[in-house]
Amino acid sequence: MSETPPEMRSWRARLVTRLVHSYFAIARGMTMGVRAACFDAEGRVFLVRHSYVPGWHMPGGGLERGETAYQALVKELREEGNLEMSGPPELFHVYFNRQTSKRDHVVFYRCRDVRQVSAKKPDMEIVESGFFALDALPAGTTPATRRRLAELSGSAPPAEVW
Repeated sequence: MSETPPEMRSWRARLVTRLVHSYFAIARGMTMGVRAACFDAEGRVFLVRHSYVPGWHMPGGGLERGETAYQALVKELREEGNLEMSGPPELFHVYFNRQTSKRDHVVFYRCRDVRQVSAKKPDMEIVESGFFALDALPAGTTPATRRRLAELSGSAPPAEVW
């Protein structure tokens, strides 16, 4: 069994994740989410820091009933960063997210030339966000985020598990 990732070591993060996924187990047969590596014109990646789970992550969230992965992606980028895509996202890979539950999958996209319409003000969910150079990621960037960026760069093959 793999070691618990840093972002799930907090009792609060585990509790919130379990509660949300318990609800989803009733509301949905399988859970699916989207995440995206969003790059601006300067090649910087956009990351967010949540109020309920530690670390810096790429923006994303769960699909709702009747919502496509693309619709969820557009919604999450807008909600978490006031981001707009200048072109279509590129589907990179689909991962099994066994750290969250035995039913969760993440659809992962690469979005190029993303622009921020306006600065994202901290709120109840996102306490901090911004674009970062790949060689200057903030302290606390999660191992999963670093693995995805390595996969996107071609320095590591895509994994099956988030």
